[in-house]
Formats: sequence, C-alpha cells, structure tokens
Amino acid sequence: MTDLFVLGAMIGPWQIVLIVVIILLLFGGKKIPDLMKGLGEGIKEFKKATNEKDDDKDDEKPIEEKDK
Repeated sequence: MTDLFVLGAMIGPWQIVLIVVIILLLFGGKKIPDLMKGLGEGIKEFKKATNEKDDDKDDEKPIEEKDK
C-alpha cells in the first residue's frame, strides 16, 4: 500500500512541464520574473531570520565559572 503511495507522489518530467504551462497561463510571461524575484527575496529573508535566531541561541549560553 505504501509503495503505491510513494510511486504516486513522485513528480516526473511531464508533471513539471504541465505545472510550468499552468503557471504561464495563469500569470503570463511578464509577471513570472517579478514572482520569482519576490520568492527569492522571501527565501533570503527566511534564511536571514533563521541565522539570527541561531546567533541568539549562542549568545544565551551560560558562561562557565573559572573558580570551580
């Protein structure tokens, strides 16, 4: 049963072509670069926010006492 689900969930080249054609029909060729630019900026902001969160965790680590 799970083998059929895995095979059904795989995306092949024809599915990718179909998705690209649908996107072109919905948005048109002129808006695609703007959409991709916005997507790239969103990903960049997400990575920046996750990196800042990791830096904050490093700052919160307790300092070990030297007199032990």
